[in-house]
Amino acid sequence: MTHQKQHTKSLLTAALFMMLPNLAAAEFRAVNVPKAVVYDSPSAQSKKLYVLGQGYPVEVIVNLAEWVKVRDQQGGLSWIDAKQLSTKRTLLMVSSVEIKQTPEATSALVARVEKDVVVDLLEPAKNGWVKVKHRDGLVGFVQASAVWGL
Repeated sequence: MTHQKQHTKSLLTAALFMMLPNLAAAEFRAVNVPKAVVYDSPSAQSKKLYVLGQGYPVEVIVNLAEWVKVRDQQGGLSWIDAKQLSTKRTLLMVSSVEIKQTPEATSALVARVEKDVVVDLLEPAKNGWVKVKHRDGLVGFVQASAVWGL
């Protein structure tokens, strides 16, 4: 193999590895029913573990069409009926946070939101900030590090 071909092959391999994190991006969904029971295995006859409220974001780990294995914000793994999930994107506040008018720390305050509040994701993370909408209709930006579900 010539030096030029080796160099080209190395560049292509490096480019592929740089793209891998994007190919393996986490998939998130939101609970779309008022209360969703999660189970320890993919069956309604299995052990019930706990209940998730409407809008709660979960990370999809395994999708078996009728049942989905999910991870919650605490890292717990469980199974949920796929019909109880939507593709709507929501985020969970991992701490008390300020929603700002613009994506800047010095921006005007829109609202303060407590830990475990669910908000709708309007725009993906950019420069460390995400655009969100609170259930009361307030729209603004929060730091991406303060939410779970991205």
